[in-house]
Amino acid sequence: MSNSLLSGKVVTMSSREIAELVQSKHSNVKRSAERLVVAGILSAPLEHTPYLHEQNGEEYQEYWFNKRDSLVLVARLSPEFTAAVVDRWQELELKNQLPQSLPDALRLAADLAEEKQALESQLALAAPKVDFVDQYVIAKGSMGFRSVCKLLKAKEPEFRLFLIDEKIIYRQDGQFTPYSTHTAAGRFEMKTGTNPNNQHAFRQARFTPKGIQWVAGLWAEHLRKKQESAA
Repeated sequence: MSNSLLSGKVVTMSSREIAELVQSKHSNVKRSAERLVVAGILSAPLEHTPYLHEQNGEEYQEYWFNKRDSLVLVARLSPEFTAAVVDRWQELELKNQLPQSLPDALRLAADLAEEKQALESQLALAAPKVDFVDQYVIAKGSMGFRSVCKLLKAKEPEFRLFLIDEKIIYRQDGQFTPYSTHTAAGRFEMKTGTNPNNQHAFRQARFTPKGIQWVAGLWAEHLRKKQESAA
């Protein structure tokens, strides 16, 4: 199996290699990555290439991740293996930029040490958001605004203002309507019907399961920034 996909100086790590490093099923790695992409935590769309399974000869897809995304993914899957993945990244980068002299080697070692520290800080910031989003990946059906507020334990006025500020919804004819880009992305669905009490037709925007996961990630980031500003 190829360990890295090189494009100039860009190094990436495959979902199959991550599965080996964290001792997890490849399908579980891909599923976790897809959830984190939906939640807006990983980059999207995921790069992928086909490969032939060693045992059954069938063709499947594997994903490719940059350093930041691979470490966030590992923090979600198996935090205890994060160090192993960081060490593997250093191996890949050393192969891709072999120093030509002792001063170059020392500079590279210092750069890698600083980068490792920065990545660990990024993981610490991302972990609460990942944990928060993971609570809502089991949503099965669409949900209205109030139901999503209850799910996220958010106050309705604050959550509504957040959706407006983030250009997710806007007011139209007395109703809150999602922007078309979010509807096209599958984050909302429109329900229509007739009120049995007054026979008035209604149209309601509802969050899809994909939309719930996505907005949970945005809301978690909003709460994190709010806590930081209050500190």
